[in-house]
Amino acid sequence: MSTATSPSKFSTAIAVTAVIFGIAGSFGGIAAAVAQSMPDGEKGRYSMSTVGNGVIRLDTRTGAVSTCNNGGAGWACYAVPDERAALDAEIGRLQADNERLKAELAAREAVVTGKIDEALPKDILPKTDSLKKPDPKVAEGERKIEIPLPSDRDMDRMMSFLERAWKRLIEMANRVQKDVSGRI
Repeated sequence: MSTATSPSKFSTAIAVTAVIFGIAGSFGGIAAAVAQSMPDGEKGRYSMSTVGNGVIRLDTRTGAVSTCNNGGAGWACYAVPDERAALDAEIGRLQADNERLKAELAAREAVVTGKIDEALPKDILPKTDSLKKPDPKVAEGERKIEIPLPSDRDMDRMMSFLERAWKRLIEMANRVQKDVSGRI
């Protein structure tokens, strides 16, 4: 057996290799040309994305989304609930309810026949809070706010609070002075 190859066998091998690469290249070019000429929808019906323990499958024709997992019996895909459909249904229900309530309110307004002009008896009038301050009033024409002054009762309460606070402060200062003088 001779290890040397004849020139004819070598050129035949080169020719066969060139033909194989040429055929493969032309098929690759054809495949690329076909892929470029096909619209996006015809590349495949499903688009897959890998997630934790499976894939998410998007049906490009219907828009349905499914999760696919490899269980003990093989791969199984389950439809993902469409939240948008549930939201649209709830919005529709609320709009219908709103329209029904508007119609009901309009029907009730037609039944009410005016305002009661009689004054309430004095024994039914609501009690007023004696501590409640009146709301600030706006002077007519000038749009200035009038702020009511505190009453004598309010001033007495404030003064008694300040007196108690001052007495406690003096008592604290005396205790601190005694503690400091006892340590020295």
